Amino acid sequence: MKTHARAVVVGGGAVGASIAYHLARAGWQDILLLERDELTAGSTWHAAGLLPLFNMSYAASHIHDYSVKFYKTLEEDTGLNAGFAVVGNLRMAQTDDRMDEYRLYASTAESVGIEYQWLTPSEIKSRWPLIRTDDLKGAIFHPTDGYINPADVTQAMAKGARQRGVEIVRRAQVDAYDWTGSEWIVSGRMMVEKGGNLIASEETFEIRAEHVVTATGNHAQRTAKMLGIKHAAIPVEHQYIVTEPDPALVEWRKSNPEHPVIRDIDAKWYVREERGGWICGPYEFGAPACFEHGVPDSFRADLFALDLDRIEQEYMDFIHRIPTSEEVGLKDDFNGPICYTPDGNPLVGPAPGLRNMWLAEGFSFGITAAGGTGYYLAQMMVEGEAEIDMASMDPKRYGDWITTEYTARKNEESYSHMLILHYPDEEREACRPLRTAPCYDRMKARGAQFGCVNGWERPNYFGPLDAAEEFDHESRSFRRGGWWQYAVDEAKAIREGVGLIDATAFAKHRISGPGATAFLEWFTCNKLPKVGRINLTYALTPTGTTRTEYTIVREAEDSYYLVSAGAWTAYDEDYLYKLITEKEAEFGRINAQDVTTQYGVFAIAGPKSRDVLNRLVVDADPATVLSNKRFPWLTMRNIELKMCPVMAIRVAYTGELGWELHHPIEMQNYLFDQLMATGEPDGLKLVGARAQNWLRQEKSYRAFGNELGRDATPLEADLPRFVDLTKDFHGKAAMESTGIRAKCVTLLIDGPADADPWGREALYLEGEKVGRLTSGGYSVAFGKSIGMGYVRPDLANAGQKLKVRMMDGLWDAEIREDSPYDPQNVRIRQDG
Repeated sequence: MKTHARAVVVGGGAVGASIAYHLARAGWQDILLLERDELTAGSTWHAAGLLPLFNMSYAASHIHDYSVKFYKTLEEDTGLNAGFAVVGNLRMAQTDDRMDEYRLYASTAESVGIEYQWLTPSEIKSRWPLIRTDDLKGAIFHPTDGYINPADVTQAMAKGARQRGVEIVRRAQVDAYDWTGSEWIVSGRMMVEKGGNLIASEETFEIRAEHVVTATGNHAQRTAKMLGIKHAAIPVEHQYIVTEPDPALVEWRKSNPEHPVIRDIDAKWYVREERGGWICGPYEFGAPACFEHGVPDSFRADLFALDLDRIEQEYMDFIHRIPTSEEVGLKDDFNGPICYTPDGNPLVGPAPGLRNMWLAEGFSFGITAAGGTGYYLAQMMVEGEAEIDMASMDPKRYGDWITTEYTARKNEESYSHMLILHYPDEEREACRPLRTAPCYDRMKARGAQFGCVNGWERPNYFGPLDAAEEFDHESRSFRRGGWWQYAVDEAKAIREGVGLIDATAFAKHRISGPGATAFLEWFTCNKLPKVGRINLTYALTPTGTTRTEYTIVREAEDSYYLVSAGAWTAYDEDYLYKLITEKEAEFGRINAQDVTTQYGVFAIAGPKSRDVLNRLVVDADPATVLSNKRFPWLTMRNIELKMCPVMAIRVAYTGELGWELHHPIEMQNYLFDQLMATGEPDGLKLVGARAQNWLRQEKSYRAFGNELGRDATPLEADLPRFVDLTKDFHGKAAMESTGIRAKCVTLLIDGPADADPWGREALYLEGEKVGRLTSGGYSVAFGKSIGMGYVRPDLANAGQKLKVRMMDGLWDAEIREDSPYDPQNVRIRQDG
């Protein structure tokens, strides 16, 4: 075994084998893969091997698409047949809502380049007569995917890795990871079999490595404890059954090709052929989490007892859909652990707080994702960033606030929700409320309907209080849901009067010290503001793309208050703190503090916002405190609103006159009551995140995680005014060398009368795909749908006509000038 390595990959399942393969293929030498048992001994061995391309996530769609294409090349590369049966994937729909889900997904698939076909119930019946179709609405069919043998594909990738110089050592259990300041020491014991169990021998090993990747599957919690971190990967029991041969199927196959993988999503199961019979795998409610505190040493390639009562309904639905299966007996059953995360996406990327430690954990679709994960993670490690934005899979999307109980219960929910309808306005209820601002109860009493962002409860919109007007707030839609009119009214309130938004979840950091200014000059791409002023700026990745968006408030010469997206607190903090540590010797002492939970934030906006605040502000001349002369746009002032001290920032994400009111969290309810009472004469309206999202698109304000991410530079986001090319900053050279591959634009859309885009749709010109939306919604200013997204640079011109794919139709769209609403910012600068 090597004692020194460029990279050590821990875990010999499909994911670990793919990572080792792709690192070696990318040119890295001295790679070592360690597996505590045998290759594929974890969840890989009992996986059903399905390769579903269907995914509502842009990043996950790319990962799955790469895997499907890559697996088809393995036999030529390695000489081993990976056991890929390209039979296609048939997703059936019993309801109109499910077909709407497929229509939204289809547009996302087009933006990635994934092939699909629409089938009617009669077309399904004519091609596969064993399937009952009288209660179906239709289906979406992927002809290029199917299923694969998990053990074969893993062994093929392992052989490809060995061919490229990777050393693979089996029965080597890692017991510790130690960082010396310059490298990792990976130490452990060799395992031996005794009485059917694996036990640690006296033979130990120690490897010094520049990089470590953990792909430990069901052992993820043990790995986290060894690393001293938290992460949200805990397994859930998944069971599937294998039937005896079905005579009708056997007869069918005498003269017909194999059935595709069949998914009756509304019945929550998948089915595929297996040796003349069927494999049926349900995603039922009530599947329990397991190994919450680690996998027992005695657990190897083992299974749990089958719980047929738990899947009785799904089994009956399987018989309903394929009636010939009713008389067929059960041949085998599997109930094994499959790792999950609360949102269903794996944890892929740098580990929080650790250098050169990479995670690849929490794969509920490990076989489907393995190939693409290896490819894109290798890009991150070798080149500094992947070609797609991997933020939605970053391990740091969950902060230190998560607990074992939270993770286990959310992962059970994630499993049970695998095949339910995934509305774009979906809100899951498990473990809520958990993180709440002090004003939560007050807002709830006023009709707030909450969403959850990074564990925080955040109002999406405010529903009616009059019982006669109530509607089912749990009723979701792929079109304009029942909440839509309430969001319209809230958006109009800000455009015409005054609205109040709870923005407490914003991430907030304070940076100070002798080295703070020099560090931030290097860390961000815009000029730093003068004392008392603010700037919008970006921190870049090493490849020049956008890593984080910050509003920087300069409180003193060497003291700064940084505000960033609330969904990404730990993600932003980790990057910031790691680079501070790296550069402190060069720039001088830098103090950094996460103050997110110390300050609440209210955003008040609208043409009457100054009038409301003027009645609260305490000053010798209160009528002038908020005037343009004393308090111009893009400045900060410490003011007093009655008894509450407030850091007021004159900025508004809605594009209207407004302020962010950053206040001591313990005074939030006092301030809320003062604002509501004082604002009543002006009709102050509480406003949720959905209306705010629409309003910011009317101003072409980019959002991190939508328009801003690790796959586009600030110049591609068309934000040159926030990039100071006269100074040196992190990622500048890479940004300039990248050029403009695509450009961010705002579009007004003449879409369906009952639907708006969600930001996942493909854009077309004369039948050619030329871009995609990253945000979407409704514009109250223009009375039509609105969207933001990326198009070919030559098309990024005001007046350019395009088409957008919505509800399986192509609808007219026109690129507008940046900030189509109030492009001169007259309203946001208005005096009073």
